[in-house]
Amino acid sequence: MNQFGNLFKLQIFGESHGACVGVVIDGCPAGLSLKQEDFVVDMERRKGGKQKGTTPRQEDDMPIFKSGLFNDITTGAPLTMIFENNNTRSGDYEKQRSVPRPGHSDFTAHHKFGGFEDYRGGGHFSGRLTAALVGAGVIAKKILNEIEIVAHIVSIGGETDLEKGLQKAIDQKDSVGGIVECNVKGLPIGLGEHFFDSVESLISHAVFSIPAIRGIEFGTGFAAANMFGVDHNDAIIDATGKTKTNHAGGVVGGYTNGNDLVFRIAVKPTSSTPKEQITWNWETNEQETFSVKGRHDLCIALRVPVVLEAVTAIVLADLMMREQKIPRILK
Repeated sequence: MNQFGNLFKLQIFGESHGACVGVVIDGCPAGLSLKQEDFVVDMERRKGGKQKGTTPRQEDDMPIFKSGLFNDITTGAPLTMIFENNNTRSGDYEKQRSVPRPGHSDFTAHHKFGGFEDYRGGGHFSGRLTAALVGAGVIAKKILNEIEIVAHIVSIGGETDLEKGLQKAIDQKDSVGGIVECNVKGLPIGLGEHFFDSVESLISHAVFSIPAIRGIEFGTGFAAANMFGVDHNDAIIDATGKTKTNHAGGVVGGYTNGNDLVFRIAVKPTSSTPKEQITWNWETNEQETFSVKGRHDLCIALRVPVVLEAVTAIVLADLMMREQKIPRILK
């Protein structure tokens, strides 16, 4: 389904080449000051076309509020905002009707929805839907107030020199993936629930709503499998829970432990590549060679950090509301 959250609950909607994409947030606290200019920084960070390796498609991406806001203050009613699609080129996708693109949802969505899916630009499965996630993230960040969430690219194409990694794709006329790390400072101790709603479980759930994510690790992550226990355990220094190391990534037993929350995600190469590929044509019932046309990101990881911050903020705002750590009236 397209719904996520317990108290801070959101539902995203729209398609890549439809009239708009948007989000309905149920549970947004009343009294939160909210204006269009609050969205400028993060929506600009999400846009393509402003850095090498991203799609030239440009949208204004300023939210249009449809409900839940009065005199620039949230009312406590469900908050609805949309982001219009005004720069589409649907003709680029006509061939997809018979030739599903490898790595995309074309084939699975076609079977799931019996051929009624909107195939233009990936439809509802497009990265365009991350505009709605980032919009919700802006609100979640305001709710979290002084809690700091920062994500950055660690590597592209296996290179910590990001330009070098990007050049690999340019030289090969192909796409590449990357690693993005997120760091959260200022979280209280004990945030989260045990087992199914642990901090790691909820963040992982939200993270995999971002198209192109293939993996996630907290703290030392998979490297922990090669460590001794005495080396991996984080020695507690004082009564605040501060530890000498942070191999746990700030989470123990599913709860935050007062240290920085640190995790990394793996972003796959953009599935839409100009390289020739082999796929199945379900009209001719034969394999054929084709090349993806249209406007696409060379490296989608370049646009992921702000989306990662957004879904992290959404999860943490929901957990803070469960703990009743969010004031009723926000300024």
